[in-house]
Amino acid sequence: MDRPLRTTLEELIETRISRREAVKGILAAGGAMTATWCLPGESDAGLANGEMGETVTVESPRAGFRELPHVCETGDASQIASIGVADGYNTQVLIRWGDPVLPGAGKMDLLSPDAEAQEKQFGYNNDFIAYLPIRRGEENSRHGLLCVNHEFTNPELMFTGITYDDKLETRSDEQVRIELAAHGHSVMEIRQADDQTWHLVQESPLNRRFTLNTEFEISGPAAGHPRMQTEQDPTGKKVIGTISNCSGGVTPWGTVLSGEENIQYYFHGDLGDSPEAENHRRMGIDGTGDYSFFRLDKRFDLAATPHEPNRFGWVVEIDPYDPERPAVKRTALGRFRHEGAATALNRDGRLVVYSGDDERFEYLYKFVSQGKYDPDHLEKNRDLLDEGVLYVARFDEDGSVNWLPLVYGTGPLTWKNAFHSQADVLIDTRRAADLMGATPMDRPEDVEENPVTHHVFVVLSKNYERTEEQVDSANPRAVNQHGHIIELEIPQVDGKPDHAATVHAWSMFLKAGQLEQDDAWYDGQKPTTWLSCPDNITFDNQGRLWIATDGFQKSSGVLDGIYACEVAGPRRALTKQFFHVPIGAELCGPCFTPDNSTLFVGVQHPGEYSTFDAPSTRWPNDATSDLPPQPSVVAITRSGGGPING
Repeated sequence: MDRPLRTTLEELIETRISRREAVKGILAAGGAMTATWCLPGESDAGLANGEMGETVTVESPRAGFRELPHVCETGDASQIASIGVADGYNTQVLIRWGDPVLPGAGKMDLLSPDAEAQEKQFGYNNDFIAYLPIRRGEENSRHGLLCVNHEFTNPELMFTGITYDDKLETRSDEQVRIELAAHGHSVMEIRQADDQTWHLVQESPLNRRFTLNTEFEISGPAAGHPRMQTEQDPTGKKVIGTISNCSGGVTPWGTVLSGEENIQYYFHGDLGDSPEAENHRRMGIDGTGDYSFFRLDKRFDLAATPHEPNRFGWVVEIDPYDPERPAVKRTALGRFRHEGAATALNRDGRLVVYSGDDERFEYLYKFVSQGKYDPDHLEKNRDLLDEGVLYVARFDEDGSVNWLPLVYGTGPLTWKNAFHSQADVLIDTRRAADLMGATPMDRPEDVEENPVTHHVFVVLSKNYERTEEQVDSANPRAVNQHGHIIELEIPQVDGKPDHAATVHAWSMFLKAGQLEQDDAWYDGQKPTTWLSCPDNITFDNQGRLWIATDGFQKSSGVLDGIYACEVAGPRRALTKQFFHVPIGAELCGPCFTPDNSTLFVGVQHPGEYSTFDAPSTRWPNDATSDLPPQPSVVAITRSGGGPING
């Protein structure tokens, strides 16, 4: 290690607050702003007049945007039903649910959708977004491939006559088929015009749709294992479909990683005395999911195919540049509810993949490849993610994180605990992590490397169920409604990051919520637009952090959005809202072009908890139309061009 570990979180916070106090007197006027927040039943109508606000004057070290005030769910009807962005920036709905993707596809008739057509159209609930320049390895920011996950479906918003409470029983077979096709992933060639608007190149041979009807390969230690075999696939090396694709990552060789997350919602039936019953329960699969797929496809019937759930919960690798290459589920990265799969190149060329298991009291993981990335020989990287070591994190009170190897034969991972091979360890990753003594976290969400400092930021969204007795330094609040972000301080060796290190320091970056009442902490700062329930994050090429929220409306009555902040200097952790989504929606998949001139964001499930027949918003459609809301990807650019500044 390069330096001693910090002793306690309390000392760390005290040190940073003292540092903030030292620089407080030199902060100059940079434009007064009024703090805003919403409490249940209250409106933001009077906030501009300072009825609930507090003026804070700060200095920006560079030309940044003027932050966007919070928008409350009880506010102006036209404002909450649409999106909003900071002054000086433009928004464009690039693609929405049902728009054509494949060559020759038509646009969906939202009043009478069609399952066969949906196979060729943009899927539902876009989450992770990756922009890749049109040629592998280039830096082109105006012509590229947009790769987008489709996480889940909201039938009560997709189809007439369905409510949130009766959606399981009232779906027609055709509607179920539409949902099967609306899951998965889209790859689309896009190009930016001189006026900054983006356009889909629909006739591109690179455009692809992956759905729950697409065949995927299975690779790595669990491939072919008897627990991966089914009547439909006796080899255990092929699987139809990918589900609940949440966040993801991009490899140095230009492939996209897509994490399968909430697989528990898709399977129905009695677990009975199946040998897999305990395994399924540990994954949260109780046979009472939200989908009707089991009616049409026995893959989702637990009694008929008890091994099928073992074939989901993995990381999928897709090569967007090669339409002929099948997508692959990489089992060496473990099976759990992957929020994402963020990559980082180690100092010696090995690839490290970080991933959070997005559920209360679950764990943070990283995979370290055995082989090294070869930038000159693409084919040598094809199977780099099939061999390596999967680790789970234990956060210690002395400010260190210890990475525990999940390797068959290590410690308790033996036949005595029903592990008979590395395949068993990976299929039962959660149980293996339990036995190794990993730290249960407050819903690990996105994990990303800062491209400038190479530190890794870990998002913990929230955990209402943590008690006072379960509080620890890495999860410092009971009944955590607002979440927090941890910074992994990656050691340097000869000026290069050692992501493979098994012991290093960590620290608290921020504790979300309102300072006055939520035990929040922003590294000694007092943001005017504080945040709650951080989820997806990204970094721009200056190393500035952008934080998307999911659940702010539920926790505090504020519409979700994206916030920017510095990670160093006098404005470290001082959050500013840049963009907000409509009522009911969450902000997903923030992604910059290489030159920072466009920020792509996903607006997922606008109007959630309302219905097709009585929607709380019709965005992105006109409010007077008869069309339902549509999940969409929005492109944000700066008026007059140039990079988006934080």
